[in-house]
Amino acid sequence: MWRFLYGSGDGYRRSKVGLALGGGFARGIAHLGVLQVLEENRIPLACITGVSSGAMMAAAYASGTPLHRLDELARRMKFKDVAGWTLSKMGLMTSDRMDAFLRSLLAVHRFEDMRIPLGVVACDLKTGEAVLYSQRGDVVPAVRASCAYPGLFRPIAIEGRLLVDGGMAEDVPAPSAKKLGAAKVIAVSLEMDEVPDDPTNLAQVINRCFQILQAQSGPTWRPSAELVLTPKINTFGWDSFDQTERMIEAGRRAAEAALPEIKGWLAGN
Repeated sequence: MWRFLYGSGDGYRRSKVGLALGGGFARGIAHLGVLQVLEENRIPLACITGVSSGAMMAAAYASGTPLHRLDELARRMKFKDVAGWTLSKMGLMTSDRMDAFLRSLLAVHRFEDMRIPLGVVACDLKTGEAVLYSQRGDVVPAVRASCAYPGLFRPIAIEGRLLVDGGMAEDVPAPSAKKLGAAKVIAVSLEMDEVPDDPTNLAQVINRCFQILQAQSGPTWRPSAELVLTPKINTFGWDSFDQTERMIEAGRRAAEAALPEIKGWLAGN
């Protein structure tokens, strides 16, 4: 079982705290605020797992990319950086551009080289099962698969499996964090509990379907999470790249509210 040793003024401590980041497309920027607070308060992580946009953020942080660089990228990121229109029976868009984006974003590109043990979850389109990628291999295809929003992006093929967005099978990858050895899991759920207006285009229809799935999937992952953070980002859409500052701040507020409980874990309370 992996352990990540984190240095502090009191010496090294052995961490058993895992972090699980849920999906939400542009709304995943809120995860950055959570990571900022955890790092500022020197909270050690035994592992980090992610699905969809949470997988992208988890992979970048686990690879060693500094938070200030993630902040800079988040503030100038556009949808076209990771997606492009395509003629395909399997999806309206391709994530080919995401390959170059991720390779420039991640400090290292293989699971075995990660600074913090990383788990990326995708969904097997044939079986509907969650597929956990960790320990060995190229991180980039796994993240692309985890971000393959069905209907919008083409599925990603890896070793004979056709894969789509990990949120289809494990909306927040708290169970996967337990599989990687975390004794206590902080889960970050980008919930959309407000019912929107009637959809007016395909993207909104797909987004509403994910919202319904998200609302019904809680019982499958929540038992694996000792703490669930829900940043208040209900007013932000799936493509709200222009609301970076507010989403980061929402993530920070959610993490700051949870700090007493997290620090209690580390103190052995």
